[in-house]
Amino acid sequence: MKLIFGLMVLVVVAGAAYVRLAPTNTARWHQMPEAITDQGLSGGAVRVIAADENTLERLDAIIRDTPRTHVLAGAPSEGMITYVTRSAVFGFPDYMTVRRVGDQIKIYGRLRFGKSDLGVNAARIDGWLMRLGQGG
Repeated sequence: MKLIFGLMVLVVVAGAAYVRLAPTNTARWHQMPEAITDQGLSGGAVRVIAADENTLERLDAIIRDTPRTHVLAGAPSEGMITYVTRSAVFGFPDYMTVRRVGDQIKIYGRLRFGKSDLGVNAARIDGWLMRLGQGG
């Protein structure tokens, strides 16, 4: 019985280590589908908002202020940025790509592991947009 419990603990620890330490392929995550519309997804969310010349920079500051979030690639000056936000307990990574296209900002948030994010990415994006003054 102790052996089975020990093996189960080892599997859980190994899984948690993989989630936290697995390398990120920047080219895979720093991209966005061409045709994108405002929608919820089982593993993420998409939002499209109106933008002026300062919206991307303001949104970037809001996102960078989010706990456990860092820039994976890009910059406001490039017109596209991908961020990684990790969950507090297990460190699951979620990827958010933000791109300015003309007078719109397109935000594409998705999980890396699993099939459903239980609405976490939509709530995070909507919170950013509320802080930006674009939510409602």
